[in-house]
Amino acid sequence: MERKEFIKSLTIGLLAPTLFLAACSDDKNKDNKKASQKTTTYTCPMHPQVVQDKMGTCPVCGMDLVPFEKNSAEAALHLDENQRALANVTTMAVGLTGFNTYKQLNGRLVVNPEKTEYISSRVSGRLERLYVRQTGKKINKGQALYQIYSEQLASLQQEYLLSLEQAAQFPEDKTFAQLLTSSRQKLSLYGQSEGAIKALQNSKKTSPNVIFRAPENGTVAELTVTEGQYVSEGTPLMRLEGYQSLWVEADLYPTEAASIKDGQQVKVVIPGWEDQPQLVTVKFINPALQANTQLTQLRAAIPNPNNQWQPGLQANVFVPTESKGDVINLPIAAVIRNEKGAHVWVEKEKDKFEPQVVKTGIETFDTIEIKKGLKAGDQVVISGAYLLYSEYILKKGKDPMESAKL
Repeated sequence: MERKEFIKSLTIGLLAPTLFLAACSDDKNKDNKKASQKTTTYTCPMHPQVVQDKMGTCPVCGMDLVPFEKNSAEAALHLDENQRALANVTTMAVGLTGFNTYKQLNGRLVVNPEKTEYISSRVSGRLERLYVRQTGKKINKGQALYQIYSEQLASLQQEYLLSLEQAAQFPEDKTFAQLLTSSRQKLSLYGQSEGAIKALQNSKKTSPNVIFRAPENGTVAELTVTEGQYVSEGTPLMRLEGYQSLWVEADLYPTEAASIKDGQQVKVVIPGWEDQPQLVTVKFINPALQANTQLTQLRAAIPNPNNQWQPGLQANVFVPTESKGDVINLPIAAVIRNEKGAHVWVEKEKDKFEPQVVKTGIETFDTIEIKKGLKAGDQVVISGAYLLYSEYILKKGKDPMESAKL
C-alpha cells in the first residue's frame, strides 16, 4: 500500500512541470489569438478618419465599415488586371525631354474677314426671286442666290450674240474679233459666269431675267434686301461668311506684347475640346489699345476644317515664356500633392505600385517638371494615381508619404 502511494506521489511530481508549461502555453496562445484579433481594424470607405476595432456602420454616412491593414509594413499596392482596368491605371516610361512654360491669355474666336464675301448687285434691276431668304443658311459655291430683271444685261447679251455672228462671218477681220472679246469681257464684268456665257452662246436667246450664283462656300450672315425690291448697281444684297478658317483674338497688356513677335507660335485650347490643342502663328499685334481699356490684341488664324467651332467661342491662348531642355516632366494629374509634399506612383514590378516622393519645378496647365525623385526609365502612373492614393489610405490606414522617401 505504501508502495502504491509512493509511485503516485512520484508521478504527480514529474508531471506537474509539464502541466504547468502546457497551461502557460495555452494562455499564451489565447493571448496571441486575442492580439491577432485586435489587429483587424475597420474604417469607412467614404470617411477614412473613422476607425474602429470592430465591425459596424459609419457614424457619418451610415455605410458598412470595411477592414484595412493598419499594421501592414509593406509600402506597395498590388492590383490584378481587372482592378487595374477598373481604376483606369496607365503608366508611361519617363525620359529627359524639352519643357516649355506658358502664360495663359483670355481670347475668343471671331470671323476671319479674309473668308467673308460681300454680295452686291452688279446691275440695276428688280429682284424677281431670292433663293436665300434667311440668315444662317449654308451656301455652296455655284449655288443660285437671286434672279434679277435687268434690261441692261439683256442689251449686253444681244451685243455679244451680234459680235459672235460678225466674228463667224469675218473670221480674219481683227476688228470683229476684238469686238467679240470686248463684249464677252463686259458680260464677265457684270457677273456672268463662264457657264452662263457658254449657255447663251449655245441657245442664241437673250433673257432679261438673269440668275447670279455664289462665288464661294459660306454661311449667310446678313440679308439686306427682299424679293421684288428694285436695286441699283452696287446695292449690298447679302454677306457670306466662311467658317473653315477663323481668327483667334487674345487680350494682353502692352508690357506683355513686347515679348511676343509676329510669326511666333502659340498654343490655342478651346474649352470642351482640350484634346485638340492647336499650334497657330501670330499674324498681327494691334499697336493701339482698345477703347476704354489698357489692353491690346493678339491675332492669329486657326483652321476649322469641319466647322466644329463657331465665332464667339472662348479660347485659351498659351504663350511660351520659359524653355528648359533635358528635364523629366509628367502630366499634372500624375502628381498627388498635400500638406506633406508631393508624390507619384511607380510600377516597380508587374502590377505592384509604390509611392515615390518627388520634388517638383515649373508647371503649366497640363504638365509639371520633376526635379528630383525619378530617373529616366521609371514606369510612372499617369492616370488613376489618385485612386491608388485613396486605396492606400483605405487599406493601410496611413498616408503614402510616411513610407515613401525622396
